[in-house]
Amino acid sequence: MSVFDGPRLERRRIIFRGSEYWATSSESGLTLDDGRLVEEAEVKHLPPCSPTKIICPHGNYKSRWFEFGGKGEPTEPTYFMKPISSLNCHDGQLIRPGGHVYLNYEGELAAVVGRVTRNIRLEDAWDHLAGFTVANDAGLQDMRDTDAGSMLRVKGADTLCPVGPGLVSGVDIRSSVLTTYRNGQIVQQANIGEDMWFGVDYLVADIARHITLVPGDLVLTGTPANSRSVDLGDIIEVEISQVGRLRNEVVGGEVPQFLGGHKPLDSEESRRIALGNDDGVAKELHYNKKST
Repeated sequence: MSVFDGPRLERRRIIFRGSEYWATSSESGLTLDDGRLVEEAEVKHLPPCSPTKIICPHGNYKSRWFEFGGKGEPTEPTYFMKPISSLNCHDGQLIRPGGHVYLNYEGELAAVVGRVTRNIRLEDAWDHLAGFTVANDAGLQDMRDTDAGSMLRVKGADTLCPVGPGLVSGVDIRSSVLTTYRNGQIVQQANIGEDMWFGVDYLVADIARHITLVPGDLVLTGTPANSRSVDLGDIIEVEISQVGRLRNEVVGGEVPQFLGGHKPLDSEESRRIALGNDDGVAKELHYNKKST
């Protein structure tokens, strides 16, 4: 049975009055699996899946590819991983550690694996998914000059992978539109079916050639152009039509107590990714401003 089949179904994992439940979302509210109807304002959200791994592609949107000087078309995708400790949820706080300035949003679609997936045909990839959720592949861009390009600390810091609010099946996300909002203003927008170099099915089948995916695993799918650095207090929302709208607030964290290791840098590479092509802004920002 394909993830596209059947009516739209949205399942959410929540905390209600101190206990964890699965609930089905509808216009009436959230119906707990024991039959009670509750309001969304009464619950705390949890990630709608429990992954053993979170795998992400580089530069999978055409708009982002060309924004950073890509030539022609990529012949194959490349990937990185976010640790599961980076997982966050709808209405969770995005923490920018003290001493850092460049924390970027990256609105994304995430595919959630539904069954053991290894060495599959491209045409079977959709049948191995449980559904889709909304993600923000946030990153500390002032750590780009370390970790040998793995982006471990750029993309792997705690809280930097919010997903949710729910797990949605029964929709054809190839016709969906992804929109990211910063404080209510649109900052990213793309048609998922048209702007990706490699579709969800291709990414899943490609990864599964070598890596066994298991139920709950997350395959993120890339972000469109115009990922930019945010400020403390910003509200970042990522909306995917037919899927949902994920909301997170940016807050400041503590300065690390260990004084060794790589320090956040206001380098040319950090600015290139954090600020994109906003050269005028880049000349005025950021490290002369006190970070907290």
